[in-house]
Amino acid sequence: ALTVRFITRRFIGDYDPTLEMIYRHVAVINGEMVHLEILDTAGQEDSLQIEEKIKWGDGFAVVYSVTDRCSFDEVMRLCFLINHIHSSPKRSGGSEQPPVVIVANKKDLEFDRMVSTEDGENLSKALKLPFYEIS
Repeated sequence: ALTVRFITRRFIGDYDPTLEMIYRHVAVINGEMVHLEILDTAGQEDSLQIEEKIKWGDGFAVVYSVTDRCSFDEVMRLCFLINHIHSSPKRSGGSEQPPVVIVANKKDLEFDRMVSTEDGENLSKALKLPFYEIS
């Protein structure tokens, strides 16, 4: 839903979160036209699949739901994997880390919240990554 909202500027409430999709989109960023390929994962991958997808990416939004503590608990592991895979000597120019942001989604569902804003902020400070809470 987050990816579709970014691309279409509309909220689509009905979609299948188990489908993996690659979206192609052109955006103007800092006055420059940028062609984006966004891999929206299904979030149900095994370790080998996750590693291949991390190798594919040049930047990452690690998204969790504030209504799902398990998704929050995965953030640190995913950020570690991104850091580890992209610092590997096998990658060309392996020293530069890709941009990564932590995104807490569904902040409007206050009554169903299982992860506090403070939890997200503390994790982002510990990982030294930007943090956004959105809906």
